[in-house]
Amino acid sequence: MSKFKKDKVLPRYLTIAVLLTLIGVAVVFKAGYTMTAKKSYWETVANKLKSDSDSVRPNRGNILSCDGQLLASSIPEYKIFMDYQAGGNSDTAWVRKRDSIWYADLDSLCRGLSVIFPGRSADEFKARLEEGKHKVLSNGSVGARHWAVWPRRISYNTYREVQQLPFFNLPTHKGGFHAEKFEARRRPFGSLAERTIGDIRSFEGGKDTARFGIELSYDSILRGKCGIERKQKVLNKVVPFTVTPPVDGSDIVTTIDVGMQDLAEQALIEGLKKWDASMGVTILMEVKTGDVKAIVNMRRSDNGEYYERFNDAISYRCEPGSVFKVASFLVALDDGVVDTSYVIHTGCGIMKMHGANMKDHNWHRGGYGDINVARALEVSSNIGVSYVIDNFYGSNPTKYVEGLYRVGIGQDLKLPIVGYLPPKIRMPDTKTTNKALYWSKTTLPWMSIGYETQIAPINTVTFYNAIANNGRMMRPRFVKGFMKDGQMVYETQPEVIKEQIAKPQTIATMQTVLRHVVSQGLGKKAGSHSFQVSGKTGTAQVAKAGGYKTGTVEYWLSFCGYFPSDDPRYTCIVCIKKSGLPASGGLMSGGIFHHISEGVMAKSLKLSVEDARDSLSVFVPEVKKGDNAAASYVLNTLGVKGGTDDAEQPVYGEKQMPSVVGMGARDAVYCLESRGVKARIHGTGHVKRQDIAPGTALSRGMVCNLELN
Repeated sequence: MSKFKKDKVLPRYLTIAVLLTLIGVAVVFKAGYTMTAKKSYWETVANKLKSDSDSVRPNRGNILSCDGQLLASSIPEYKIFMDYQAGGNSDTAWVRKRDSIWYADLDSLCRGLSVIFPGRSADEFKARLEEGKHKVLSNGSVGARHWAVWPRRISYNTYREVQQLPFFNLPTHKGGFHAEKFEARRRPFGSLAERTIGDIRSFEGGKDTARFGIELSYDSILRGKCGIERKQKVLNKVVPFTVTPPVDGSDIVTTIDVGMQDLAEQALIEGLKKWDASMGVTILMEVKTGDVKAIVNMRRSDNGEYYERFNDAISYRCEPGSVFKVASFLVALDDGVVDTSYVIHTGCGIMKMHGANMKDHNWHRGGYGDINVARALEVSSNIGVSYVIDNFYGSNPTKYVEGLYRVGIGQDLKLPIVGYLPPKIRMPDTKTTNKALYWSKTTLPWMSIGYETQIAPINTVTFYNAIANNGRMMRPRFVKGFMKDGQMVYETQPEVIKEQIAKPQTIATMQTVLRHVVSQGLGKKAGSHSFQVSGKTGTAQVAKAGGYKTGTVEYWLSFCGYFPSDDPRYTCIVCIKKSGLPASGGLMSGGIFHHISEGVMAKSLKLSVEDARDSLSVFVPEVKKGDNAAASYVLNTLGVKGGTDDAEQPVYGEKQMPSVVGMGARDAVYCLESRGVKARIHGTGHVKRQDIAPGTALSRGMVCNLELN
């Protein structure tokens, strides 16, 4: 073991300790020197070298129709500004150069702006720009930092034009010209289904907010996710680079059919104008899937024109009127308390019910007398429906109301569209102090015919759609799926709310009754000569100001049905609101329904070629003699046999004169000259006679005269 040499090791440790101490003192001295003497220098460097992170907005997704047509899309819009202090505000070489360029280019700049924006002259632009340049800010500096060049938003193409003007074409950090980007929503089909598609509103700073409809309900899917962009500033250069790329929003494929939507909208507007109505709603739904193919909401404005202002189809709860009678009788039939042959004594059209008069619409003509349940629906007898419900459910009205919920007329559809209001069908309650909720003896009979309830049109059409669908109730579907880069990434499925709203035999009975309502009842105007229609009319009085007796009475007229009756494809409801008489749901709403149903069926009609053929004509076309290669190809492609008569003619060799009788001039000349025979044509049409007999031996220089007729 070696002996520790103290005299050699300790001096080495001492040397190292002294050296480290000197280094530490030097570091502290340098730090202090930097913090004091060099403070201003390093602050200047820090200001020239800084990193900022900005949010990068994604592209908002499009909204498409069921067949891929564009219903709503985003386009950029810009507001343009000037920063008169860009590049600094002190007396530097660049600032002096910038000001000299400004005054040199100002006149040409203003002329260019006047050309792009004809609404303002060059002198007005010059005064506006000079005002911003000499504006004194609160901090004492001269020159506005965010001075609007033009007060309104401009398109991208216009922005690019402005950007090319003198001085404005300088870099932003030098010249000061800059813009704020906004996202504008555009609908190629204008106001078509406006309240259902929705809209967005852009605010200052480029922020956009969805307002209503699908735009609002699916805002998170359409919006996407913002990215992060970092701008690295080194001296006078700004270098942007993406930290997190933005994720663009998904496209939404709706169930709306543009053709059906346009058809329904035009039919409704024409009907509203014809009957001087103030409001109208139409919903067209596909029976098997519940897909909403068209939804129209129109209200009359002060100028007399009709516009979509509210989504009344899903939010306007009102007393539905006689279309509700179907639900009342469906409950009674399903409970087995009556059948369609049950006879009701309606008398002269007026019946006392708990001290109040129940009237049929034809009471002044003597009423309907004795009618059965089926006929009561066909003629929409108030007495017929209310008598049955009051007679069999008067002692237990809760059972009736529970039946309404069972058949689905009171179902909360839980629609994804913002603004939907579920039905209000109240349960019997005689203890409440709220007059609107109090259950009196007259409540049940009047509720049975569509009063004292609040139901939006979307619930009524969904209920009728379930009857058309053999009892299966489908949730109304507005969105079919979501697309990304042209590929469907998620597809919604038709959703069943109730597998069976009533017994199958009850549904079948009601289907028959609804068919008779149109074929031999009050719904004849909704029918068609081309296919059968099933449905029910509705006319309800709606009190305006002052109540039913003292105020103005308006009418809520409706027709709800489906078509074609034997194999239902679509269910449709038409509601209109008007003041004064005449007022008839069958005539007015039913007439609009008629135009919509026939238009929809005509669009989907596929005719066979057999339907276009005259039964007296010859189906096999006649093909003249000649070069029949092309004609044979066409006939074979079409699957037509026969048609040519070449087989009946004798075949001549290449050295013999062929027969060209019956050919057209072109084929005849080609046939002869291909064998070395010169043809001379006399007349027009087809060859009637040739002066060289067929089969004659051909010789050089032979000339054949052809007589055409």
